Amino acid sequence: MEADRLIAWDAELRAAHTRLRAALAATREALGSGEAAPDAASDLTLFCIGFCTALDGHHRSEDQALFPALRAEHPELGDKIDKLMQDHSMLSHLLGALRGAVESGADAQTIEGHLDGVNAIMESHFRFEEREILQPLRTLALDADLHEVLGPL
Repeated sequence: MEADRLIAWDAELRAAHTRLRAALAATREALGSGEAAPDAASDLTLFCIGFCTALDGHHRSEDQALFPALRAEHPELGDKIDKLMQDHSMLSHLLGALRGAVESGADAQTIEGHLDGVNAIMESHFRFEEREILQPLRTLALDADLHEVLGPL
């Protein structure tokens, strides 16, 4: 059973990324339904705030729990972890702008532009993370709660 826990962190990270991609797709769908549904603005706000909260929470948890443990076991990954944390900061800024646009009632084109920007950085970040740290995660000895390490997903 111990080996199962060691192997699970890489699979858990991939699963978290899959859920976040689905949340972004649901947000885009809520935006696309804007003209047809009377509650579309409320739906968009709900999906956007949920997505923004989930992605930001995921990154904060990685910064506070996953990355320190990974850095301790794999100090050679320091520069890569620093880059990932820098991405987190950039995404936090982009998410704040997206959330602000939605909450202020910005038009669909403006919100779509924010979603495009978040999506571009998020996908680049996820691909880099999956390419550079999944292998070390397979052997990471971290006995911690899943939500503490990967966020409220």
